[in-house]
Amino acid sequence: MPKKIPMRQCLGCREMKPKKELIRVVRSPQGEVTLDFKGKLPGRGAYVCPNPACLAKARKSRALERAFSAPLPDPVWEALEAQMKEVPQDG
Repeated sequence: MPKKIPMRQCLGCREMKPKKELIRVVRSPQGEVTLDFKGKLPGRGAYVCPNPACLAKARKSRALERAFSAPLPDPVWEALEAQMKEVPQDG
């Protein structure tokens, strides 16, 4: 019996994709928002494609703010965009 692949929805393009192909954005219990490349950090998670355009769409639609039930200030968005540019393309 083949193993079930966990699927998650990207907050930018709204497409269902395998969890391993997406980057987890996590809000820690202390309220800090970061990108979680390994998927192991504690806290509330939301998923975005490893594509800056998807992060921009999520920002425009305020999808991350809804997912975390908290406003995200501009410096947090800028830090997420900077981390996104550093992501290794091979996964």
